[in-house]
Amino acid sequence: MEQSTIWWLLAGTAIGIELLTGTFYLLMIAVGLAAAAIAAHADVPLTAQIVVAAVVGSGLVVGWRRYKMTVPPSTPANANPDVNLDIGATVQVDAWNPDGTASVKYRGAQWDVASNDPALLSPGAHQIVEVVGSRLILRKQ
Repeated sequence: MEQSTIWWLLAGTAIGIELLTGTFYLLMIAVGLAAAAIAAHADVPLTAQIVVAAVVGSGLVVGWRRYKMTVPPSTPANANPDVNLDIGATVQVDAWNPDGTASVKYRGAQWDVASNDPALLSPGAHQIVEVVGSRLILRKQ
């Protein structure tokens, strides 16, 4: 069996395992293995093929890790306006209950609401900042 075929089979196996586990880093390793397969097609010696696989694969893993460290963490889905269109909408709170909750009518239904700052429990317009289950978390406008 050709050396390049072995490298391609290893790359395919890494991709298959990545699909089963969802580990994005295995794709970087698979790219390194594919680079070694291309080196094998170019009749590069086996030791150089191994070095190519190691350098390309580990270089991509380190590069991706550094990139992920510089990107700020994404907003959780329950507070992300791209996921939940209710985030940012305004509701009118008429009165707060002693336990820090209230009931408001929003989009034709009654919702339980709570404030993200219990010290600011005043009636009036509030903005939805998060949805937790069937409860809206509000911020005073």
